[in-house]
Amino acid sequence: MPKVIDHDERRAHIVEVTWGLIMRGGLEAATMREIAEAAGFANGALKRYFPSKDVLVEATFERALSMVNTEVGEPVEQRSAFEALRALCSATMPLDAKRVTAGRVLLAFWEMSLSNKRLHDRYLVHLKAWRALLTDHIRRARAEGDIRTAVPDAQLVDELVLLHAGANVMSLVGARYSTRKLQKAHLDAFFERVAQP
Repeated sequence: MPKVIDHDERRAHIVEVTWGLIMRGGLEAATMREIAEAAGFANGALKRYFPSKDVLVEATFERALSMVNTEVGEPVEQRSAFEALRALCSATMPLDAKRVTAGRVLLAFWEMSLSNKRLHDRYLVHLKAWRALLTDHIRRARAEGDIRTAVPDAQLVDELVLLHAGANVMSLVGARYSTRKLQKAHLDAFFERVAQP
């Protein structure tokens, strides 16, 4: 009998290899030729699964997002909105090696999206969804009486998005200015402040 090929498993393997190459040498190291060689494919065979590097980088980006979503995945609905927001923010900060790794892939994706409209649009979809999730948690926490600040919800969302983006970048390029202790302190200060009138 001919061997049954699990194409989903092969795609996952290629993404895993790409992830490793980005981690070791950045986006430049993850050429289609290098990926094919590391994954054990002929260069042309790789295109059957991922027709271009952009598509492959996007799949690797999706893996980074799924890692974050797994961190967030605890049944948030059972907590108060304030606790859920805090858990969400902690889960998406680069507070351990796995999330720093996800941040590095995200940084590579950001770089590539500067010159690729498709990737840029994909990131904007993610960003819009992320902002909507934060907005929903903040509105519910305010309705439950746990967020009492007069600062508008939209400004609080902006603060959290910028805090997370900055933490991800600085954990890679200036780690001594973005230690885990400092990141936690910034989050604690944010939540203490918004709980006050």
